[in-house]
Amino acid sequence: MMKTFSAPLLAAAAVICATSAQADEEVTLRLKWLTQAQFAGPYVAEAMGFYDEEGLDVTIQPGGPNINVETMVASGANTFGIASGTEGVLASRAKGLPIKAIGIDHQVTPYVYVTKPDSGIKTAADFKGKKVATWFTGPQYVLYSVLAANGVEQSDVNIISQSVTLQPFIDGEFDVATATLYNEYNTLLAKGLTDLVVISPEDSGMVSQQDAIITSDEMIAEKPEVVQGFLDATLRGWKYAFEHPEEAIDMVMDAGTGLDRDHQTKMLEKVQELMTGTTGTSEGLGYLNMDAISTIEKNLVKYKAIDESVDITTAFDSSFWENVPAEYKTVAK
Repeated sequence: MMKTFSAPLLAAAAVICATSAQADEEVTLRLKWLTQAQFAGPYVAEAMGFYDEEGLDVTIQPGGPNINVETMVASGANTFGIASGTEGVLASRAKGLPIKAIGIDHQVTPYVYVTKPDSGIKTAADFKGKKVATWFTGPQYVLYSVLAANGVEQSDVNIISQSVTLQPFIDGEFDVATATLYNEYNTLLAKGLTDLVVISPEDSGMVSQQDAIITSDEMIAEKPEVVQGFLDATLRGWKYAFEHPEEAIDMVMDAGTGLDRDHQTKMLEKVQELMTGTTGTSEGLGYLNMDAISTIEKNLVKYKAIDESVDITTAFDSSFWENVPAEYKTVAK
């Protein structure tokens, strides 16, 4: 005899099936660097179940100095990425990579150039004839623009790829290092290098938002609901991290290995400043400042950091950010 089921049971079963189908949406997030508090938002979103609530099974994969997140996402190897910044996304589009930024974390330029007092370097104009190290994951384009703004040819500077550690800089193997304000700069101070000469890209008019949240054109076209859910949960994770920093550091420590808690705590504090500064406060976490992006695009072309102009609407899509619930992107003061 065929069994019959009541309407409520059938409805409940349908909900369970639908939820299971949602939970089966497996996606990957590729980070631009190793596990640390720089990426607390996604780790909190994963640990707190925010991704699960959006029907997503997210695998977070650390990056490193030899991983180009834009390429990984463009190729389909990863679904989402925390990539370089405005300049890296624009340069990727200029090369024809089918990726878009749907949000961006750091609203303030997060890195500076540092050199020792005995180097004779006071400004970026003094980089001529020197060994300058930076990361070739996007920041190199800002360096190219800074050099051009100061009348220095790239060929007149020995530009080298910077590794994970700044020990070569400490040992005097190159003259100028690139240091993020939330990580390497604190490490140098902790090692006793408290008299460094600090030169900001902003001194040369290069204001660059960093840590772009990217996905592929294909994902946006075929699975916009997945893209929306991912961004919603990620910004919700950041909000929770800033409002519950001790818990957030616990989650980061659990996700990584060999991490120093004090260093990670200071990193999260600085990242909060970078993410909530300027438009991060007035507009919200992850805001895509299209006016600032347009200015950087013009500077990159002007200073020949990229060969041709890029339509910024092909590289940045603010529609998903606009649909993120306000309570997920507004941090309590």
